[in-house]
Amino acid sequence: MSKKLTVKRKADVYERGQVVNKEVSVVCEEPLTVFLNNAELATMICSPSAYQELTVGFLISEGLLQKPEDLVEIRLQEEMGVIWVETAEPVPQTANFLRRNIASCCGKGRAGLYFINDAQQLEAVKSAKQFKAEDLVHLISLLDKGSDIFKLTGGVHSAALGDEKGLVAMYEDIGRHNAVDKVLGHAFLNRVDTSSKCLILSGRIASEILIKGARANIPLILSRSAPTELTLKLAEELEISVVGFARGEKLTIYTNPERVIK
Repeated sequence: MSKKLTVKRKADVYERGQVVNKEVSVVCEEPLTVFLNNAELATMICSPSAYQELTVGFLISEGLLQKPEDLVEIRLQEEMGVIWVETAEPVPQTANFLRRNIASCCGKGRAGLYFINDAQQLEAVKSAKQFKAEDLVHLISLLDKGSDIFKLTGGVHSAALGDEKGLVAMYEDIGRHNAVDKVLGHAFLNRVDTSSKCLILSGRIASEILIKGARANIPLILSRSAPTELTLKLAEELEISVVGFARGEKLTIYTNPERVIK
C-alpha cells in the first residue's frame, strides 16, 4: 500500500489582519535505507514514492551502476523503509563511497572543486541533439503545470525528462537531488535514450545536479532558476548546455549555445 505524500494539519493562518485556524497541506518525508549487494550503503530522506526509481537513480549518480544488464534484482520492503539492490558483479567503488571528500579550489581536477571519484569517472557528453528554444519554453511550462504537490504544499522540488514531444517522466520530492534521481532511475529502468533528452528542473542548477546529468549522458539541463559558476565551468568541460531563468517566453543560454536553435 502506497504511503501518503501529503497530510492535513491545523495551523493559524494570518492574512489581512485576521488570524484563522484552518486545515493546511504538509508534505511527508520518510527514510529509505539502501543495501547494495547485502552491504548497507546509505539512508536517504525522501518523499514516500518511486523508491525503486530513486534508488537506481542514486546509484547511477554515484557511479555505482552503469548498464541495465548490471542490475539483477531490486527488493523493496516499504513498511520497513529498506530496499535491497543486487548487481551482476561486485561494485568496487563501494569501498570508497563513504570516504569521499571535497578538494579545495586549487586548480586540480576538472574545475578545481568536486568529489575525487567524480573527477576520475566523468566523461564529456557526446550528443548531436539540438533543441528549439520554443520547445524548451514549452517544457518548462509543462513542469510548472504538473507540479501538483508544490502547488498544494510549497514543500517540494520538481524534475523531469523531456524532448520536443513533451515530458517523458516527472517527479516531485522534498529533495531536489531525489527528484532528479527519480527521473534518472525511471529512464534507466525503462531504457530511455537520454542522449536526446533534456533534464528539466524547478530549482537552482548546482554542480552536483550537473554531475548527475553527465553520468546519465544528458546533453542539456533546463531550469526556471539559475546555475552556479562551478556548474558552468563543469558544463563547458563536459559539453553540456545549461539553460536557466526559463520563465514565460524568456530563457538564458549559459553554455554550449549551439544546441539551442530558433
